[in-house]
Amino acid sequence: MIKAILVAGVFISGVVAVTLKQQAGKHAHGLSSVSGKALPHQQKHTVPAISAAPSDTGTILAKFIKRGAALQKVSDQFIFTEGPAVDKEGNIFFTDQPNNKIWKYDTKGNLSVFMDNAGRSNGLYFDEKGNLIACADEKNELWSISPEKKVTVLLNGFRGLRFNGPNDLWIDKKDGIYFTDPYYQRDYWERKKPDMEAQNLYYLAKGAQEAIIADSDFVRPNGIIGSANGEWLYVADIGANKTYKYKINEDGSLANRQLFVPQGSDGMTLDNKGNLYITGKGVTVYSPSGIKVGNIPVPSGWVGNICFGGKDRKTLFITASASVYTLQMQVKGTK
Repeated sequence: MIKAILVAGVFISGVVAVTLKQQAGKHAHGLSSVSGKALPHQQKHTVPAISAAPSDTGTILAKFIKRGAALQKVSDQFIFTEGPAVDKEGNIFFTDQPNNKIWKYDTKGNLSVFMDNAGRSNGLYFDEKGNLIACADEKNELWSISPEKKVTVLLNGFRGLRFNGPNDLWIDKKDGIYFTDPYYQRDYWERKKPDMEAQNLYYLAKGAQEAIIADSDFVRPNGIIGSANGEWLYVADIGANKTYKYKINEDGSLANRQLFVPQGSDGMTLDNKGNLYITGKGVTVYSPSGIKVGNIPVPSGWVGNICFGGKDRKTLFITASASVYTLQMQVKGTK
């Protein structure tokens, strides 16, 4: 059942509250427990008001949201949700990594399992042919999943070494794939340490058999998104609590790395106005110039990732620990 939560601070009914202990153990960037046990039922609580640093920016952020819209809890049947991605029709696909499933939330609001045994997929993104590209970290691979659910392994390592665990990705207009590769020890791995010391950002050009290192200067890279015009790439270093912006060169290499905001992120998205949405404690929005617009509170311990979906791309879809939420917006997402 979908339950409404007013973003501006109205009392919540039937929301899962996550304790600090659960937060520490269930963050997407550090997810290690895959016991398959559901989170215990928690007491209902209130959501704080939309917040921002300057006193007037909360009003600005409210203008991004559809008038009268409320945060809607779609479901809380999961263990840890991640990786939302939208197809050309506006359907949203996301992962429940501990349960090893990819789910589909269609444009009519129907929720269904798209794929079992999903390679412990984390981040997802659709290519131009409609294949779902997945960071499948069960065996530290990058997958292409066809609409018929046929799996093709695109990559399984770098220079003879296993990846740390591909985490999040973005695909450019040339079907080149940028992906982050942080190391988080998983309960389902036999190995207890990484094959390589570096935690890199990689780029796999279309048709290439091996990725190249796009940047290696990170503590722990995680969330990633590119601009609609293909000119800019944003990459979060969640280990350093920073998000960087790059100029994308014609050959896919990156230039002009600059600190965009002094805040890291698990997952990220952009709207059609160039505002950046980053995740963690709720959803924090930054303007194209890096000014903090405000924070959309989400009644879960951790927001793992986010995207825009729906037929008009005005549905903000939020994966938040054991739950997924939607919020109707006035701005829209970009491909």
